[in-house]
Amino acid sequence: MTRRGIEWLSRAADDPAVCRTAWLDDPRQPYLLAAGGHFDVVATDQTAGMETFDQLRRRGMPVGPVMVDRAADRMGFFLPRASRERFARALGRETDNPPRHTYLDTGSYVVVPGPMSLTGDRFEWLDAPIRPQHGSPLQVVALAVMLTASCQLLARIEQYGQETADVR
Repeated sequence: MTRRGIEWLSRAADDPAVCRTAWLDDPRQPYLLAAGGHFDVVATDQTAGMETFDQLRRRGMPVGPVMVDRAADRMGFFLPRASRERFARALGRETDNPPRHTYLDTGSYVVVPGPMSLTGDRFEWLDAPIRPQHGSPLQVVALAVMLTASCQLLARIEQYGQETADVR
């Protein structure tokens, strides 16, 4: 994570200076930040999240910071603040049965990895913020489309596995 990424992310803390000091003391230290002021977060289970992240990256689609909480088996996709309505509309255009997710904005908090998380840490950045996130409307739509497609793919894979198990 870059210095600009740390500055941007720490602004969401109740006391940004305390947050930055904590990260100076231990750059792997997770920190509790408020959502909704500088960013929103879409949280989903890790299986759907990893497939979504992989598909977004492979296709060169816009993706903001992405984190994983291994102990909770959850992933968080950071979006520009106040993106809830755009995200909901994009999901609605894709399916009548939206994938399971939690939308974190004003009034919500998220534990984020420290700026130098390591592979295997409970909280880890898969794509760390490197600069302030202004985001693109395409980022919100891309996440909604790919989350829906990934969940549909995973459901079909599970169904196929059950069908072939019955044949044996």
